[in-house]
Amino acid sequence: MRMIGVDIGGTFTDLVFADLETGAVSIHKTPTTTGDPAIGMVEGMTELCRLAGATPESIDRVLHGTTIATNAVLEHAGVEAGMITTEGYRDILHIGRHQRPQHYSIRQEIPWQDRPLVRRRNRRTVAERLTPPRGEVLTPLDEAGVRAAAEAFKADGVDAIAICFLFSYLNPAHEHRAAEIVRAAHPAAYVSCSADVSPQFREFERFTTAAMNVYIGPKVRDYVARIAETMAATGFGADLLVMASNGGMATAAMVAEKPVSTLLSGPAAGVMGGAWSGGLAGRDRLITFDVGGTSADIGLVIDGAFAEATARDTWIGGFPVMTPMIDIHTIGAGGGSIAHVDTGGGFRVGPASAGATPGPAAYGRGGEAPTVTDAHVALGRLDPENFLGGAMSLDVAAADAVISKLAAELGLESAEAASGVLAIANANMANAIHTRTVQKGLDTRDFSLVAFGGAGPLHGAEVARLLGIPEVIVPPYPGITSAVGLLTTDLKYDAIRTAFQTSTDLDMDAIGRAFEDMQAALDAQLAADGVAPEDRAFERAGDLRYVGQGYELRAPFPAGAIDAAAIQSAFDSFAAAHRDEYGHDFPESPIEIVNVRLTAIGRTRRLAEPAAPAADGPPTPLRSVDVMFRQDGALEKFTTPVYARAGLPAGVTVAGPAIVVQTDTTTVVPPQSDVTADTAGNLIIRLA
Repeated sequence: MRMIGVDIGGTFTDLVFADLETGAVSIHKTPTTTGDPAIGMVEGMTELCRLAGATPESIDRVLHGTTIATNAVLEHAGVEAGMITTEGYRDILHIGRHQRPQHYSIRQEIPWQDRPLVRRRNRRTVAERLTPPRGEVLTPLDEAGVRAAAEAFKADGVDAIAICFLFSYLNPAHEHRAAEIVRAAHPAAYVSCSADVSPQFREFERFTTAAMNVYIGPKVRDYVARIAETMAATGFGADLLVMASNGGMATAAMVAEKPVSTLLSGPAAGVMGGAWSGGLAGRDRLITFDVGGTSADIGLVIDGAFAEATARDTWIGGFPVMTPMIDIHTIGAGGGSIAHVDTGGGFRVGPASAGATPGPAAYGRGGEAPTVTDAHVALGRLDPENFLGGAMSLDVAAADAVISKLAAELGLESAEAASGVLAIANANMANAIHTRTVQKGLDTRDFSLVAFGGAGPLHGAEVARLLGIPEVIVPPYPGITSAVGLLTTDLKYDAIRTAFQTSTDLDMDAIGRAFEDMQAALDAQLAADGVAPEDRAFERAGDLRYVGQGYELRAPFPAGAIDAAAIQSAFDSFAAAHRDEYGHDFPESPIEIVNVRLTAIGRTRRLAEPAAPAADGPPTPLRSVDVMFRQDGALEKFTTPVYARAGLPAGVTVAGPAIVVQTDTTTVVPPQSDVTADTAGNLIIRLA
């Protein structure tokens, strides 16, 4: 089987080719075509096939990580959307909850009010009402009202419609019937039901998730279709799979139906790739550190398991989203981040980025703003003749010029200004990691930092030192680790049902039926995707809390019958999770099962473990260069050997300072550290 993984970032599109039969791997980076990312993606795939000695027709599977959904939300660039909801509840999307982003500010932006996903004029109500706890019909659906709303939307040119009724997570019948009526009256409409997108309680969050699904749906659907059409026109007949926010792959059809599941597609692929590399090194407590041109994404792997975002933490662009996601924290810090002096005279780096066009000044494309990349060039940490493996040369004079201009504004020497840019960028990144670890009771000294992305290995060692992390793992293909991550995961689908069962009055049969119904539906989906029965697996979990609490914690349910032993196992796991999260539990308090969840996994063939070249003597540097490092508070010039990554044999340790170059990134090994290539192709940087 031959596969291509493609991750489209803000600056570069990263690609990796893998032949699972021969073990051959080829990588490629190409500038992102921001106007239409699909063009750069397919052109890059064609170039990669040529480099790998393959043909487009020979590729069996293309796996893609995308930010198209995320960008549509962040840039508020979705479509004109409409909503049909229960009479009297037109303004749920506007009112939200009592929590505000900033509790005590009287001048703040509230995203769902300042830039609503569905404008009030496009929110229409109809008579209908279901009642908890079982979803019985209290008021029948006004079908004529639904039809009238659909026809009004059609007349107004609103072609994306969310159906959101109260308590539909208990009984989706009214929503499904309304969707049928809308599709009949307005065939061109993109329609989503909240009970299909996020069938769980919390009306504001469920309505918002469904609204976001239709807001970005046509754009994501058209994007995926355009990629498929461009692939076919270029000779690629491969299956197209897209990374979902939960860390699994989804078919193009599933993504078109539920695009909200791809909001963290690209960053999730990075976490998967970082976890794969850490696993190859035998580490299972990892902080993944993915630094690209515009942002840094941080994820956690604890005891081999991915940290998942909770209901109170899943926010995209200021909007709550209730869909399964790996817990990823993103900040505006990357190679293209612009250094500037703010209006108060403060020295800042980011979050604004030079992006791919014009990019950093060192790219020679007309960039005039000093960036993190320019600072690296000015300090000698990037080889101007060996950037992207020699495919792109860097303009040292242009980088020096923009850094010198910044230095003059700050009243510093150029080298001090460049070092300051990196110090601020590193501090921003370290602070972001601190919020996900130390502030949650996790000791960073117990973790390894997996540094990847085009800029991660440039910053990894210095960020780790700020946090007391003892070692940095640089993956075999660090600049394209997100693309590699696409080749290391399986198909993965999630289902959820709200249960509302308490330990004092449990209906175990109802819980068992919920798991069985979800498994039957997801098993049918995997069968439709062509997954053999022996390659299908299912994992159960529940969202539990003590009665009276406002938020839940995830706890696994064992396979098999839902009996007293299974329930007790889930309760014990919940108590342990509560102790980990809060430092205590309440053994005498009743427990509430809020939601039950099922994850379906369709196992696929994965990328094979790479190998580093065997040792046959000490490595020979390509050359030595002068590089500036800060030592004991002072900025000093060090004569630094430059090594080719392929020339570092396994098991040989090289003392810092050193620079390691390869096609997709540059790794900086600062003074008072060393680097060793392991047998799986990772670089392990150990800090003194």
